[in-house]
Amino acid sequence: MFKKVLGTRDILPEEAVLWRNAENAGRKVFALYNYREIRTPVIEEAALYARSLGGSTEIVGKQMFLIERGEDSYALRPEGTASVVRAYVENGLDKSQGFAKLFYIGPMFRAERPQKGRLRQFHHIGCEALGSSDPCLDSEIITLADALLKAWGISGYEILVNSLGCLQDKQKLTEGLRASLQDKRAELCPECLQRLDVNVLRILDCKNEGCRRAVAGLNLESGHLCPDCAGHFRSVLSGLDSCGVKYTLSSSLVRGLDYYTRTVFEITHSGLGSQNAIGAGGRYDNLIAELGGPDKGACGFAFGMERVMLVSQAQAPDADGPRVYIVPLGTGARAACPGILAELRASGISADTDYEGKSIKGAMRAANSQGAKLALIIGEDELKNGTVLIKDMSTGSQEPAARDALIEAVKERFKENV
Repeated sequence: MFKKVLGTRDILPEEAVLWRNAENAGRKVFALYNYREIRTPVIEEAALYARSLGGSTEIVGKQMFLIERGEDSYALRPEGTASVVRAYVENGLDKSQGFAKLFYIGPMFRAERPQKGRLRQFHHIGCEALGSSDPCLDSEIITLADALLKAWGISGYEILVNSLGCLQDKQKLTEGLRASLQDKRAELCPECLQRLDVNVLRILDCKNEGCRRAVAGLNLESGHLCPDCAGHFRSVLSGLDSCGVKYTLSSSLVRGLDYYTRTVFEITHSGLGSQNAIGAGGRYDNLIAELGGPDKGACGFAFGMERVMLVSQAQAPDADGPRVYIVPLGTGARAACPGILAELRASGISADTDYEGKSIKGAMRAANSQGAKLALIIGEDELKNGTVLIKDMSTGSQEPAARDALIEAVKERFKENV
């Protein structure tokens, strides 16, 4: 027997209903904010991620699934932003429309150690606003993330916000942090000792207790920000206040990807334990130009759908099965089923029947378990009389309907049950 690959999971029909509900709720919220859907390939040139995410990041260094074909190197996409920006530039959206609001839903891949809420194939729902450096856009992005959480019925989350500043500010922060941590090297984990030389900001995000203690005593307030970036951040916070979005300032918040500048944010939930982030994002004002486009700002975010589903209060609908279930009694009745099913479905009525030769009792159990509202019973008598017996599954009442008026009769029953 074959088994699924380690770090992947099957989403079975009962759970897939909840996923579809969450995705549809997300699409409705994105539409309110004028975002349009984009779908990019799951496979890209590996160089795209080294260029955008940074060669020293853990994703590029350790977590990408690579595919080598001769001299070409490809990667299964580990995140969505780089692909969307690549598509924005390659397809000339920067020229044809300039500013673009795009959202995406789809699978991502990272060679991580599987654990709760962290898989090797996982799903992101996210958005990118491309072509503007307006701080109001940062505020809107975070407000949109907050609206998505409310649409999913999620409560008990916290929105953490910080500003890394421009590239010069990030360099100033990096140098100050590296100098401050030199006398705390003994407290750092082996990975963070390496980060001290190549990606010191990632130390702020380490979950190791020793590293957390080393960072806790540092002064990380926003003194590294230049006047422009400080003013930008004040405008972002003012926008959040005017929208009534609750947030917490977190001077130690960084993002693990090199492209982030200025605003960064993360949304955490206590129900996920140590891996408590359900979504994150921020601004990346240099990435479009880095990938060959114009020097325009952008920002965005993504939620991990698996983590969203772990904390979501979403409920399955009353039924995701057929509204009508045909119970055929005998060979003649079974032969009549395909035509009746086709008529029902053509009329927009979801319908199914028994394909296992069940008894009437077994077929009725199947109709009930699948959530059917009506059962259509067809036996030899019904065939002779040109009728179908309609049974209401909730009340147990049943009455015949003429075969040539069946669709109208079924629709009438549904009207009565509204």
